[in-house]
Amino acid sequence: MANQRKVAFITGVSRGIGRGIAIELAKRGFDISGNSRTLDPSQTESGILEVSERVVECGMRFLALEGDIARLDDHARMLDRTLEEYGRIDVFVSNAGVAPEKRVDVLEMTPESFDRVMSINLRGSVFFTQRVAKQMIEQAKASPETTPSIVFVTSVSAYMSSPSRAEYCISKAGLSHAAAIFADRLSEYGVNVYEVRPGIIQTDMTSAVQEKYDKLIAEGLIPQRRWGFPEDVGRAVGALVSGDFSYSSGTVLEVSGAMNLRRL
Repeated sequence: MANQRKVAFITGVSRGIGRGIAIELAKRGFDISGNSRTLDPSQTESGILEVSERVVECGMRFLALEGDIARLDDHARMLDRTLEEYGRIDVFVSNAGVAPEKRVDVLEMTPESFDRVMSINLRGSVFFTQRVAKQMIEQAKASPETTPSIVFVTSVSAYMSSPSRAEYCISKAGLSHAAAIFADRLSEYGVNVYEVRPGIIQTDMTSAVQEKYDKLIAEGLIPQRRWGFPEDVGRAVGALVSGDFSYSSGTVLEVSGAMNLRRL
């Protein structure tokens, strides 16, 4: 019997923002498929298997996949496995991303660091989306009443300069434009594409600079004067894929506590 519930595939689901999105979409009735670069069956207290438990607690199914977004050969395997399990994919969230392993001035940035960040944040994300988009087009042709959607998780770094992690900013700026291009190209098929731009979110990625951002937040960097949390991003993604924004493909939704305001 074909799966009747909607299915969301979320890349980089094992922690942080990806985890927050998975739990939120499970609460909204989505079965979830997601990947992590490593999958250790003995590790259930954190990582992708902990996320699986949270999704199952919501009464939904979870398919845990081991795969690296930077490896294009992994894309087909992960998508095929999702289709074998669920028979469909209604929402694709391109969330997986990494920061530079070491923050250095742009004048000292290395090609190796640049290539690593780009291979995951931009190259891998774009080509996985390309593959999923083709699947969604076929689904839309077969069932015109369906409304598949794609969400790119970028960052305020898509437009804000941070010279100590230039490769990250450049990757997110590229991904932001990729979202616009896919929104344009897929609109004729009824596949909506959105971009969510998180601000300073409390995750493993930002833990190394927590003290720095605690100080900046206290000094007023963020008008709403608090850290963002993965649940904030999860709710934004949930709202966009709910169907209430069906005439708003190409929308950019910032989740940053109003960092986007121009203030005197």
